[in-house]
Amino acid sequence: MLTLKGTQIHLRALEPEDLDFLYQLENTELFWEVSNTTSPYSKFILRNYIENSHKDIFESKQLRLIIATNKKNQPIGCIDLFDFEPKHKRVGVGIIISKLDERNKGYALTAIQMIVKYAFTHLNLHQLYANITEDNSASIKLFENSKFKLTGIKKDWIYSNNGFKNESIYQLINE
Repeated sequence: MLTLKGTQIHLRALEPEDLDFLYQLENTELFWEVSNTTSPYSKFILRNYIENSHKDIFESKQLRLIIATNKKNQPIGCIDLFDFEPKHKRVGVGIIISKLDERNKGYALTAIQMIVKYAFTHLNLHQLYANITEDNSASIKLFENSKFKLTGIKKDWIYSNNGFKNESIYQLINE
């Protein structure tokens, strides 16, 4: 059963050729709030990250996959598994379609469905969760359409230029 390949996109490991894409993604200030980034990344740091990305999720407790189109194998975004807790059988998930002209085409929904299937099938997990600021209506809609349920609110959790924001916790439990 293929879990990381769809009809329009696939999820793949980081490659050395992704350096420029990753550099642009990580250094776009517009995305910093959702990634808890406060300063730019150098190509040196990102090159080292890519070189070490082969480590098993059980060792590194995280996994970043490139969301790429099937036709050209071009990266359009990333999907991350983070804070992996094998004992408790859970992992956080984050996603970004960084190419603005590739948004609203169903790619993010497909990528979430693929990573959920991968996590439940290959990692034998019980649940995935996502942390989403309450003003991020696109992500809320995406995760709700992926069957994630709102289970809690962290008050004044994220500080941004406009003050504090609440962060919602969405969970998908494999029952």
